[in-house]
Amino acid sequence: MTEPKRPRRASGPLLVALGIGASRLAGLGRETVASRLLGNTAAGDAFAVAMRIPNMLQNLLGEGVLSASFVPVYSRLLDDANSEGGDREDPGRVAGAVAAALMTIVGLSVVLIWTLARPITFVLAPGIVGDERFDLAVSLVRITAVGTGFAVLSAWCLGVLNSHRRFFVSYAAPVMWNAVQVGALVVAWILVFDLDGVARALAWGVAGGGLAQLLVQLPLTVRLARGLRLRWIRGHAGLREIRRRFGPAVLGRGVVQVSAFLDQILATLLATGAIAALFRAQILYLLPVSLFAMSIAAAELPEMSRLADDPVALAHRTRLAMRRVAFWMLMTAVIYVAAGDLVVGLLFEGGVFGSADTVLVWFVVGTYALGLPATGVSRVLQNACYARGDTAGPARIAAIRVAVAAAVGTVVMFPLDRIVVGPDGLLGAADAIGLAWALPAAERALDDVVRLGAVGLALGSAVAAWTEITLLSRRLGLLDDVRSALGTPATAGAVSFAATAALKLLVEGWPVILSAPLVATAAVLVYTVVAHRSGVAEAQLLLQPLRRALWTSRD
Repeated sequence: MTEPKRPRRASGPLLVALGIGASRLAGLGRETVASRLLGNTAAGDAFAVAMRIPNMLQNLLGEGVLSASFVPVYSRLLDDANSEGGDREDPGRVAGAVAAALMTIVGLSVVLIWTLARPITFVLAPGIVGDERFDLAVSLVRITAVGTGFAVLSAWCLGVLNSHRRFFVSYAAPVMWNAVQVGALVVAWILVFDLDGVARALAWGVAGGGLAQLLVQLPLTVRLARGLRLRWIRGHAGLREIRRRFGPAVLGRGVVQVSAFLDQILATLLATGAIAALFRAQILYLLPVSLFAMSIAAAELPEMSRLADDPVALAHRTRLAMRRVAFWMLMTAVIYVAAGDLVVGLLFEGGVFGSADTVLVWFVVGTYALGLPATGVSRVLQNACYARGDTAGPARIAAIRVAVAAAVGTVVMFPLDRIVVGPDGLLGAADAIGLAWALPAAERALDDVVRLGAVGLALGSAVAAWTEITLLSRRLGLLDDVRSALGTPATAGAVSFAATAALKLLVEGWPVILSAPLVATAAVLVYTVVAHRSGVAEAQLLLQPLRRALWTSRD
């Protein structure tokens, strides 16, 4: 009697994608509710300003830096511990020392943010000083700071779990973060809070959700990290290596945060609603980055780190990862550019979020999408650098990216902010001195119009993304491979774009709940079929599950 076959364990990228998919769907559900209660209003702007602080610290001290400094070293320590004669508790001691350092730094940061909330808000958003948004933003900054430490420690759990190849729990944990926020919004809706009250309720949801996200991951993390002790240790070679990598990684993530700050500061000089529009457009923009680029890059980083001494194998693994990421990111970019209005309308429109807001967010996310393929593939290239122990190079390149984004965004945003768009499209342009701050809020509310200054900031980001990928690929000697990865599915992207635009014209006037899924599904099918016929191997990533589903239904 033969022994039954054990089910195959899902691959790392698939588990990461499933976890991120669950969390991002929860995030879209949260924003669907939040957009209807807050919209692109003054309170929405204040909340977007307050969210910059937890996002900054989570990115600065959390996943990005830990991926560059902690995960490669911890992964190799695990391999050494599992070898004959290895110290099984050594990785746990290192993980505990890193956690203790993070807790100290984050605790001091939270106290500092709470104490200096007013000057910090002034730096974050000088354009709203003196109006109704500023005082509300100050109070929201204090509330969201409470959950910042939980978010950073959640990223530490993610680093430990990824190194142990336990991908799903850490990436699905943000479902709890989103769920608590949705609960806070529901309470605000039931109790009929005003817009300021809704923003405060959502901020407390952010703080409580951070704690829930940490608690979901902590038990498994503690169980896997044997010998875990929350205390500093000295003289350990692994910790010295982490510290050596940590500084450049923080600088690299820091300049990216500077870019985000500059975008927000510049957005405060634009029409009311520009900050909130950028915030929602970035949610859609980051969805494919997280779902496809991060899922592949995060699962590959521990394996790349184990190949650091084999440049040929590392380069081969990098090429395969780039091709997979490029396939997904180009497909998403086509949908956002050709039919982004349907996606935005389906997810966000309703309540105080009007049809003109839909047009603005579509223009912003469509412009961001021009840089999506470059942004996604850059994640893989950054991880290849991190695996080789190179954190300084990506940091310098990130600084160049920030400078390019700021320069292009500043030049373009003010002329675009003179362009006025309503629910039915372009209405006209303001005169040479009629910049955004001269547009009364009452006029905007009455006419349901928006201005396009935020599109300029998105354009700066797109140009900067292509600059970054060019510099990274040259640093790694993979420029031809990057061109191949991005160019191979280009024909499929062009055909899919034309078909999507044509189909959108045919379904014009249909309810968005019908037209959006239909157009998006058609775009994916056309892209996949043309890619397959063009010899793009990555098309099987979609065709194989479809074939299995068809065969299962026949059986």
